[in-house]
Amino acid sequence: RKHLPLAAAIAAISASYTSPGIAQNQQAVLEEVVVTARKRSETLQDVPFSIAAMTESRMRNSGATNLETMAANIAGVTIQNLGPGQSQVAIRGVSAGQIVRDQPGVKEQVGVYFDESVISLSLFTPDLDFYDTNRVEVLRGPQGTLFGSGSLSGTIRYISNEPQFDASSGSLEIGGNSINEGSEGWSIKGHINAPVSDKFAVRAVAYEEHFGGYIDALQPNRATNQPNGETKEDVNDGKRRGFRFAINYQPTEALSIQPRIVWQEVDMNGFNREDTFNILANPYTTSRVAVRLDELEQFTQLEEKFVDNFRMTDLEVNYSFNEMIFTSVTSFTDREILVRRDATALTGSVTGDSFGESEAVYTLDAPLNDTTDVEMWTQEFRLGSDNEDAFQWVIGAFYSDVKRHYAQSLIVKGYEDNKTSSFNRLPNDPAGKDELYYSDIPYELKQTAVFGEASYDVTDRLNLTLGARWYDYEEERVFTSSGIFAHLGSASNASWNIPGATEANGISPRLLARYDVNDEVMLNAQVSKGFRLGGISDPLNAGLCGSDLARFSPFAGEFDDETVINYEVGTKVTLNNGKGTFNTAVFYNDIENLQATIDAGNCSSRVIASVDEAHTAGIEIELTMRPSANFEYGFSGSFTESKLDSDVRDPNGVILSGAKDGNDMPTAPELQLAATATYYFPLLDNTWDGYLTGVVQYVGERWTQLADQDNSGTRPARGIGSPTISTLNYDPELDAYENVNLRFGMRNANWDAALYVNNATDERAQLSFDRERDFTARQGYRVNQPRTVGLAVRYDF
Repeated sequence: RKHLPLAAAIAAISASYTSPGIAQNQQAVLEEVVVTARKRSETLQDVPFSIAAMTESRMRNSGATNLETMAANIAGVTIQNLGPGQSQVAIRGVSAGQIVRDQPGVKEQVGVYFDESVISLSLFTPDLDFYDTNRVEVLRGPQGTLFGSGSLSGTIRYISNEPQFDASSGSLEIGGNSINEGSEGWSIKGHINAPVSDKFAVRAVAYEEHFGGYIDALQPNRATNQPNGETKEDVNDGKRRGFRFAINYQPTEALSIQPRIVWQEVDMNGFNREDTFNILANPYTTSRVAVRLDELEQFTQLEEKFVDNFRMTDLEVNYSFNEMIFTSVTSFTDREILVRRDATALTGSVTGDSFGESEAVYTLDAPLNDTTDVEMWTQEFRLGSDNEDAFQWVIGAFYSDVKRHYAQSLIVKGYEDNKTSSFNRLPNDPAGKDELYYSDIPYELKQTAVFGEASYDVTDRLNLTLGARWYDYEEERVFTSSGIFAHLGSASNASWNIPGATEANGISPRLLARYDVNDEVMLNAQVSKGFRLGGISDPLNAGLCGSDLARFSPFAGEFDDETVINYEVGTKVTLNNGKGTFNTAVFYNDIENLQATIDAGNCSSRVIASVDEAHTAGIEIELTMRPSANFEYGFSGSFTESKLDSDVRDPNGVILSGAKDGNDMPTAPELQLAATATYYFPLLDNTWDGYLTGVVQYVGERWTQLADQDNSGTRPARGIGSPTISTLNYDPELDAYENVNLRFGMRNANWDAALYVNNATDERAQLSFDRERDFTARQGYRVNQPRTVGLAVRYDF
């Protein structure tokens, strides 16, 4: 695969930056960014640890509209794209691999917040639209002291624009785009800010976006039951719509009350998966029609689906008194998620190969529905200093109660009436007719924490900060499973309901040091601890395991908290009287009990195996410059070594699924680079400001799961279709890729119109490796969107 050299791409973008035009209202200094990463307002350059922030103006210039497009410019952050609403975030290489949908007990490694409310949910990071978002803060390194569980390797915070009292304002944006080899998309977004009085204001945001598709699905000929049927085009299209409504009520100068409602629905008709092998449609069969799938093509027998209905209400109250500020944040989140997968290949690999059923039976449609319902209530109280004294402090308490209900249902209509095998549902089986697998898992998770952090100016140049968080956690769940696949051959000892419980507590400390060499140069260092709560692996699907049952059964139980101790030193430099910044950080993360996701062989189950020791180490560099009023550029890069430092072995002493000392941690690449440049110039007799922005991103090679580093690279071929091969070869290492985005726009006081080209070189990037049943039922890759050309027009009033 050939890649556009990064330097050449930067040169191409920069070639036009010789224009003499200067927009007169631009200043040759960088925008000062104020953040609240330490629960108080301070400039980005004053925060004594590694942090990045994308402001609203920079997101508009670059065209970033969601978490994935924003993260392209942030060093050390990796987004594993599994489709809208399903992306997984890794920071500084701390990752145990892709969390799969049927692992509801696994917690997140990166905490995600909307303003002051936590919205993280392992796999399902909400893919909120960034329209009218003030900024996005990325806090790198463990943030367990102030942000708690889930902020193991970092925290991402979406900060919305608050309702303003000064004047009414609003905006409306309309856009459309076309995908190369795909379909069209469009969007309409708007906001309005309305002061009702000098003490009461409201702000509302609404949006709807339709995504074009670019994956074609070959589907079978129903008359002949063969795979060479019709092709449905652009099956991974869909839509996202939502609104936000906020009130800002300040009855006195000391008191502010801000309730907020956030709602968003994502409805996708398929997934961005490109199949390379499907047991029901491949070139190796002799008894069925041979099929070779092309790029941007998959084989399915039914429509796949992803629906995420996200609702959040929260209330933030701030009260200032005696140079202190009291804050209360109450939040309630309600989510309903449906993932419908075409499990016909997975099911057929069992019924056709293991059970020996006929083609008419093993090709029956097998939709697997995963549903997740979550109700999460959190409450945080904080009291902190509200002055500019040498001593700054904050103390607080946090409580959360999460009820998460996860269920699976695999209904293969017609199976029981047509099967010839002797496998039957057990007496009193809760599963219905033709329901080969059913599971129901209600969880309840409760957490209590107290925390505090104090900062003191020891001298005019030296500041020290010390903080800690104590947490206590309890989890209970009941695992219910039934159906032929669940209790295959176990009629005498079937157990429908298996209870489970776990608990943990601990302390997460942090020590920060800041030394100001002068007004432009700051040195910083920290030692901090983060944690990721443990949990309970679900029991293995024993009936499907065969010889793998003994190998993986020791890992189907409780797993401990994962912890990270981060050692970090860095510099923050302000250049040329505010015309630039140059920030660096060098870090080492010592990881214990890494929660590694393990595919349990033929069991069609997954377990968590704790890797005793692992580490990540690296460097992050971020440079932003505005040498003149009409030119701004930036560069970010990270190099990260992420390695396991111990093995995980099965009862026979054999390395388990790639969990080997010296293997790479999955998801995160060693090298990531990004460069961005914007050139401003006058248009139409200086009545408009033109701008041209280019963004180039490089992402290195990486893995999706630990098991992908299995050196064999082969699996036995299943017997469906009388294959001509005895083994399947696979290459799960994800290739490096480069992505180039270009944006040309023009704006005045009210209008902003932009023409953009995303993925301008039409790079085909592998985002994650997808597999079913130990690589043998299906293999493929999640891939990026081809070249997309679009236009967006915005009017501010």
